[in-house]
Amino acid sequence: MSCPAPTLADVLEEPASDTSQLFQQVAFNHLLGLRRELAEGGVSRLVLDLRDDLTNNFDNAHGGVLMTMLDGAMSSAALSHSGFQRAVMTIDMSTQFHKPGRGRLVAHGRATRAGQSICFCEAHIADESGDVVAKAVGTFKFMRLNT
Repeated sequence: MSCPAPTLADVLEEPASDTSQLFQQVAFNHLLGLRRELAEGGVSRLVLDLRDDLTNNFDNAHGGVLMTMLDGAMSSAALSHSGFQRAVMTIDMSTQFHKPGRGRLVAHGRATRAGQSICFCEAHIADESGDVVAKAVGTFKFMRLNT
């Protein structure tokens, strides 16, 4: 006896997943000391207290650290936009560096538009005085979470 072939509705129907803890599962975030303070309704906020080992030759935040913060802020915004029912993968990111990053850095992310499979986001990082250190826009693909 064979099972009936899945219908199109079966294939398109995604089982509910809880992706709210994905950020905490990324070991690199722990290595950096990056903390997510907020992720809800398509917005997010990440915080990093800059340490000497995360700086470049000029004692400023390394560009890779800033890009990681921006990517994390945008992906957290996209995850929360989906109600934490889907995972996301970065497929494009464009970054602008405005000034050296020092001290406590705060990344703010926002999902600006989303469809069935793609989410567009933007983010910026502010330093302790509120000045913008860097900005980014990114495109994220919604993915099924492999369980």
